Amino acid sequence: MKILNMGNKRLASEYAAIEIIKQVTEHPQTTLGLATGDTMLEVYPDLIDLINLNQTDLSEVHTFNLDEYVGLGEGDKDSYHTYMHENLFNHNSSWGKEHIHVPNGKAEDISREIKDYEAQLEAEGPVDIQLLGIGENGHIGFNEPGASFESKTRVVDLTESTINANKVHFERTEDMPTQAISMGLGSIMSAKRIILLAFGDKKANAIQQLIEGKVSEELPASILHQHDNVEILVDDTIYQQLDWSKSQG
Repeated sequence: MKILNMGNKRLASEYAAIEIIKQVTEHPQTTLGLATGDTMLEVYPDLIDLINLNQTDLSEVHTFNLDEYVGLGEGDKDSYHTYMHENLFNHNSSWGKEHIHVPNGKAEDISREIKDYEAQLEAEGPVDIQLLGIGENGHIGFNEPGASFESKTRVVDLTESTINANKVHFERTEDMPTQAISMGLGSIMSAKRIILLAFGDKKANAIQQLIEGKVSEELPASILHQHDNVEILVDDTIYQQLDWSKSQG
């Protein structure tokens, strides 16, 4: 695991976008694991610029999103389906619509949706580059503390911490879903390469716990110590708060 101080969100986002464009340029049939949330809001515009500047053909690129709220999907303004299309997919016509995968939180049969999503991920993967953010409680995807390291795509109950962090994106607090479909930790770990981005004071404690090296299901992100190709990109706000004397390497 490498932890890189990128100075600020701007440079970290540019780096992540450059790594993705390099991957899809060199390997047109790449499979990408994509994330949402505020952390990614500068990554995708940078990626769009690079795609358009290089006239990159994306027709054979496969994408899998980490998660979606149960009850939300295509057509819902607060869904991650809408987020991804507004922030990435709508900005270049060469994306192959049949290769874009976001869990359907409005599926009539959620159990079937979960099984099908995991099956598609296994069939079209492994993911070449998986983007991740991290929650204040150390969650990745929506894998909350206590999630099994062996977990696959499933429905999860969101913790109060996660609900409080995400409810700002909804006009009414009561509209914030309490469940989500999420790739499991086992699903995430099947990726060939993982790039996790974390910025600001609120994420500093989670990164501190991560560098201390204790691998526990109570800190879902700690599973990343068991992967051999992980980069953690942080800003200087986090980096300067880290106590490296507690680091296990």
